[in-house]
Amino acid sequence: MAKNDLIGGALWDAYSKKVSDRMDNPTHLGVLTEEDAKAKDAKLIVADYGAEACGDAVRLYWLVDKNDVIISAKFKSFGCGTAIASSDMMSELCLGKTVQEAVKITNLDVEHALRDDPDTPAVPGQKMHCSVMAYDVIKKAAGIYLGKNAEDFEEEIIVCECARVSLSTIREVIKINDLKTVEEITNYTKAGAFCKSCIKPGGHEERKYHLVDILEDVRSEMEAQKLKENAAKSANGQLSFKEMTMVQKVRAVEKTIDDTIRPMLMMDGGDMEIIDIKDTSDDHIDVYIRYMGACNGCASASTGTLFAIEDVLQQNLDKNIRVMPI
Repeated sequence: MAKNDLIGGALWDAYSKKVSDRMDNPTHLGVLTEEDAKAKDAKLIVADYGAEACGDAVRLYWLVDKNDVIISAKFKSFGCGTAIASSDMMSELCLGKTVQEAVKITNLDVEHALRDDPDTPAVPGQKMHCSVMAYDVIKKAAGIYLGKNAEDFEEEIIVCECARVSLSTIREVIKINDLKTVEEITNYTKAGAFCKSCIKPGGHEERKYHLVDILEDVRSEMEAQKLKENAAKSANGQLSFKEMTMVQKVRAVEKTIDDTIRPMLMMDGGDMEIIDIKDTSDDHIDVYIRYMGACNGCASASTGTLFAIEDVLQQNLDKNIRVMPI
């Protein structure tokens, strides 16, 4: 029976040629024994890992020499073709590395190595968990060799198993980039781009943390922090002009005029008053003024004097202020 009959033509097209080839002809499929280890004066490591969500399992064999270098790697896979291809590539990536180096191999390294070209994923998103399984069995083998628990190699809480994105990374990216949607999180981190189980409850695999909840929590924290900072700025007179209420804006403009502009106008027998302040749709702030005394009808009221008033307000309050004489 053709593969297209087994998987479906459209879905099969989502697999790279490398994945297809390794499904049919895995290079490192096999078993290593104590006899093999003795023949090469190496230590045999055998590690098992199973994925509860899909029922797949993999057994990894290493021969490790006295310098901690993996000189031979084999695997047996009990599962789908993608698990076979991922395990085969995982075994290949381990060869020639020390155990300490091998444990740094991620599932993304496995998936990228299986791509036909750098920009096209090797497998459909829902099959990324197979490369995660390959990553986890490496940790298991390294733990056996080094006398550690596999969990000891995981320093972060992982939210997206497919892309190996941590909780701290997601929280930091939301804050730094002011992200507002799950789609933006995915664009920045790749979390949620594959099997999508980490996006919200009820996905392909059960997760403890979900992007929708993390986003909501971080946005709430950001809003609370913003309110706290604004309150502190307001108390210290440090609130930015755009963040002020309309009453605060009028007072700020009046104070700036009183401190800088009005004394010069009054020296020439003139004056001015603030009529209104409006926020515009093009992100400007229009300050409407009326000239009084000698300034009313003065030739420079619409040129030099106007430009001077506008420049002072822009320098002291906001660069987007425009002064509009009435």
